[in-house]
Amino acid sequence: MIRNQLRPAILLTAIFIVVTGLIYPGVVTAIARVLFPNQSDGSLVIQNGHVVGSRLIGQQFTKPWYFHPRPSAAGSGYDATASGGTNKGPTDRKLADTLVAGAVAQAESDGVPKGQVPSDMATSSGSGLDPHISPANAFFQVARVAAARGVDSAQVRDLALHYVEGRQFGFLGEPRVNVLALNLALDNAFPLQPRK
Repeated sequence: MIRNQLRPAILLTAIFIVVTGLIYPGVVTAIARVLFPNQSDGSLVIQNGHVVGSRLIGQQFTKPWYFHPRPSAAGSGYDATASGGTNKGPTDRKLADTLVAGAVAQAESDGVPKGQVPSDMATSSGSGLDPHISPANAFFQVARVAAARGVDSAQVRDLALHYVEGRQFGFLGEPRVNVLALNLALDNAFPLQPRK
């Protein structure tokens, strides 16, 4: 009697493993590669034949001549294997200290008046991997980037404005700027001059 119940259970388990573990993922992957080849490969950004990043995952930019991303809580910074938020609540003293320290550091480095720091300059995203910053964040960084590159800030602001992406489908989310795309455009428009 146990053998009669065990055989169908093992057979159904094997069938479901093959269908849901091999066939279904294989079909979905094949359809994605045909319909969305760039997105299914991770929306990689290729420049001069080399992968320089992904439009979907933030990267750490720390040099003054680049726009900086929002802080990352993912490992040592934008580590996809350590994705996650900080899990600190609004009454957590460490969160308050971190936010104040981040806001003060950004205010000092970008000349932002205290109390006017955009929230995404001092806070990480839920995943810690967000590749976007708000337009306000980008515009506050314009003066630093322009000075470091030795170009007029109006030109850098116009370039940043050109890279503002609207709401998805016209109503989802907020306007945003992809930091990697903007920094690559900066390198093309205003190449860094070798220092003497």
